[in-house]
Order: sequence, then C-alpha cells, then structure tokens
Amino acid sequence: MVKSELVEKLAERAGITLFKAEELVDLFFNSITNALCQSGRVEIRGFGAFSVKEYQSYTGRNPKTGDEVRVRPKRLPVWRTGTELRQRVDSHFNQ
Repeated sequence: MVKSELVEKLAERAGITLFKAEELVDLFFNSITNALCQSGRVEIRGFGAFSVKEYQSYTGRNPKTGDEVRVRPKRLPVWRTGTELRQRVDSHFNQ
C-alpha cells in the first residue's frame, strides 16, 4: 500500500473528501516525525513503536579506495513491531 491508497481508503471509509483525508494522513505522519525529531517515542498499541537510536562516530573505510573515513555520529528512526500485529500477520500467513 502506498500513501495515495491509504488516503483513498480513509476518504471512502470516513465519508470525507480526498483533500481532507490527505490532510489527516499528513497530520498523522508529521506528528510522528516531530515526536521522533524531539527524541521522543511513538507507540501505537497493538501495531508497533517508533523510536530513535543514536550511533556514535566511528572510523570506516571507503569501499572503492580503502581509505579510512571518519563517520559522524547519527540518529536514525527504528521500528519495533507490536505483538498483536506480529501475531495477526503470522496467523494470516499460516492459514
């Protein structure tokens, strides 16, 4: 599923315009993004949780030249699947 399909399903199910549905989807994703940017955690019960993992700087290697390269510290979003979602997907697969 892509974002446009999600917007269409939301508009159809909620009986709202595509424009309003897209605003709601954008609001949802922007809220998650903003919380993660502030080093927060977003948990959607039964679905999963987003959090931020911090990586320290390290010395890596350029794969083409083999030269040492200093890699800056970084923060990346990570996703953990909720137990309920994991079980639903697994049970659907095993039918």
